[in-house]
Amino acid sequence: MNPGFWSGKRVLVTGHTGFKGGWLVAWLRHLGAEVAGLALPPSTTPNLFDLAQTGQDIVSIFADIRDPLAVKALFDRFQPDIVFHMAAQAIVRASYDDPVGTYATNVMGTVHVFEAVRTSPVRVVVNVTSDKCYDNKEWVWGYRETDPLGGKDPYSSSKACAELVAAAYRSSFFSGTRRIGFASARAGNVIGGGDWAQDRLIPDVIAAICSGQPVPVRNPDAVRPWQHVLEPLSGYILLAEHLWRDPASFSSEWNFGPDADSVRTVRWLVDRLALLWGVPPQQMPQPGQHPHEARLLSLDSSKARAHLGWAPRWGLDRAAAAVVEWYKAFEQGAAVKSVMVDQIDAFMNTKRD
Repeated sequence: MNPGFWSGKRVLVTGHTGFKGGWLVAWLRHLGAEVAGLALPPSTTPNLFDLAQTGQDIVSIFADIRDPLAVKALFDRFQPDIVFHMAAQAIVRASYDDPVGTYATNVMGTVHVFEAVRTSPVRVVVNVTSDKCYDNKEWVWGYRETDPLGGKDPYSSSKACAELVAAAYRSSFFSGTRRIGFASARAGNVIGGGDWAQDRLIPDVIAAICSGQPVPVRNPDAVRPWQHVLEPLSGYILLAEHLWRDPASFSSEWNFGPDADSVRTVRWLVDRLALLWGVPPQQMPQPGQHPHEARLLSLDSSKARAHLGWAPRWGLDRAAAAVVEWYKAFEQGAAVKSVMVDQIDAFMNTKRD
């Protein structure tokens, strides 16, 4: 990455009140960018947005991307150079409870953002979807950007739909006389400090550890491509820089996944976090019927390595240690904003594990 590139750039982040969005805003501000955010208010207490003061020193708008007028109004007001579209209904199990809301947000919300891009001076769009956009055959090798899209649950299906929307807008509106850098980014399961979303592993683990209870685990043998939240964010930032310089060469789809040794079971990660915290690992399987969730999923990031020069910097041990460091600081009443900046600096100064 080129930190000097971001100084003074006008960057819009949708979903800035969320976990990944909050970390991205912190990083962009640290690099000197002017930032605006559009999202729903935080849905949990506590939340990263309030604790890290993400809304300070930026244009922060609480609005729903399902409202095209609200989206367009912010674009008209802020006139962004670069857009990171991250706002989404991001929980698989929640998509079973509210499939209509999931599709409305993840598909039509994406359409509304892209429509606003059409009538604004944006030069770069990074559309963030998910590794779950692929038609998951639960095979052992990683999915490549050319593999078929699909989804057996409303969330995964909605992300595949969002990818199709992005491809259509790119070819229809942003590759001819008005060529802009327009790409989609797909990442693995991210972990990091400040995640309190319902039905996510890290919040469940930390809550159980802090209360002295066993960790409730639905699918202990499910395998996921775990990575610290800074890993894919570094890819999004690097991708945006390339899109700015050479939109024709980099406007496509990109995977940002961890090395093979970070593709681990839920059971392994739960035990590792407990040991790093200094408590005995205790897991409590949750028997019974659960909505379908893939048991095996990994990404092939060869394209990003070869053409962007991107590669993971922290292995899973280092990532898990950063998670524990963050939540312990929070439990002790430390200023988590400072912890985030310190972790961002440490990450940027790390070559590779």
